[in-house]
Formats: sequence, structure tokens, C-alpha cells
Amino acid sequence: MPLKVQLRKGQKIIINGAVVENIASHNVSLLVMNDAAILRDNDILTPEDAVTPASRVYYSLQCMYLFPGERERHLRLFEEYISAFVDAVPSVRGLASEMVLLVSQGDYYPALKSARKLIEHEQKVLTHVQERLGQELRDATDRR
Repeated sequence: MPLKVQLRKGQKIIINGAVVENIASHNVSLLVMNDAAILRDNDILTPEDAVTPASRVYYSLQCMYLFPGERERHLRLFEEYISAFVDAVPSVRGLASEMVLLVSQGDYYPALKSARKLIEHEQKVLTHVQERLGQELRDATDRR
């Protein structure tokens, strides 16, 4: 089934590992006629932005999806990252299992969607920890 993609001026998209940018002064429509690995620029994570455990999981999945020739290397990284994440945050075990199953079936794009949920969960956990530590510091200051 063809996929119609709209690109705003300056917007980028990756199609099968090739970065395509709209350099026209107006919006452009593309019709992708066959099965292709496609990510829009707001779904693309750069290596420099993959700085948290969940973002590293996402980045390894992204690379498996976009670069089939590098899939085995990124699969090993994904397995390492997801295992370490589950060890650190057991509450993601179900989501991680879902992602591992999707990857084992070659369903990389749905796995990327799950990885977005993982990033959201990580942010909630980090926010909770930051709030708790802030409260502990305030309590310690008040006791003085």
C-alpha cells in the first residue's frame, strides 16, 4: 500500500537509510510506492542525543530498522541496553518483553513505537527521583 508523505520546507525524512530534505520553498508531497523503512525528522534520534538508557534502546532499534546491513551489531546493543534498563527499572519488564518479541519478529517500526513509551516512562521515573531527592534535601536542611 503506497504511503503519502508531506514534507514542509526544510523538513527531513530518512527512507531506507537515505536522508531526504525538502529544500523547496513550499511543501512537497512524496508517494512511496513500495515497502520502505521510513522515519520523519521528529522521530529520528541522533547518536549525540542518545544519552539516556531508554534513548539508547530507541537508537539501537532505529538503526536496526533503517540499516539492515548493520542489524546484527545493533541487535546486540539493543539486547544489552534493554537488559540493563530492565535490571535498573523492573517496572518496564512488560514493555521490554513486548519490544523483544517485536524485534524477534522483525517488526522494528512497532518496536520503535514501544521504545517511545519506554522513553516516556524513563522521564516519569527520573522526574519522580528528582522530586524525591529534592524533598530529602529540603528535609535535611530543615532539620539543621
